[in-house]
Amino acid sequence: MSSIRNVCVYCGSGAGNDPRFAEAAEAFGRILAAEGIGLVYGGGGNGLMGKLARATLAGGGYVTGIIPNFLVRKEHALTSAQEMLVVEDMHERKQAMFERADAFIALPGGIGTLEELVEIMTWAQLDRHAKPILLANLNGFWRPLLSLFAHMRNEGFIREGLELRYLVAEKIEDIVPMLRAAEGRRATERAPEEAVSPRNM
Repeated sequence: MSSIRNVCVYCGSGAGNDPRFAEAAEAFGRILAAEGIGLVYGGGGNGLMGKLARATLAGGGYVTGIIPNFLVRKEHALTSAQEMLVVEDMHERKQAMFERADAFIALPGGIGTLEELVEIMTWAQLDRHAKPILLANLNGFWRPLLSLFAHMRNEGFIREGLELRYLVAEKIEDIVPMLRAAEGRRATERAPEEAVSPRNM
């Protein structure tokens, strides 16, 4: 049985210019519901975040939103979610997301999405966790970032012992199988101590 019970999804509070991103967010929400995987996300009702969460709920899935108090009105917190945690700040939000998720996925988004993704990747790079991280490279959205990672490696800033561990999916339907395969591989290896809180790195 897979240990991927809940996934944290980082994505935009806007919908972006390409309607395929919204379609993909809704499709992924339906997939999560069908697979019985809970959604942990930023709690907003706008943009890709709202479309993802509403599609999960419409499919009978379980949604946990985690939102800072100052964003409740600005991002229209999704009150229909089964669980909505209102926290004090962004740091508390990210810590709660980490604790409740078995894997992390980045759909298209802006600076906030990028910041959340890079922080969880940094925690993995420093062996604070070994949970799968996946970039949904829909229509090549994350290609510039992947090129930047390659540039960092070539320039010697991502060196041996500090490798980045992440997966890249080109299609939304590939995400769950890739996460489960990664979790299966991890189960056969000795995982780093995950009881350490990344906040206390």
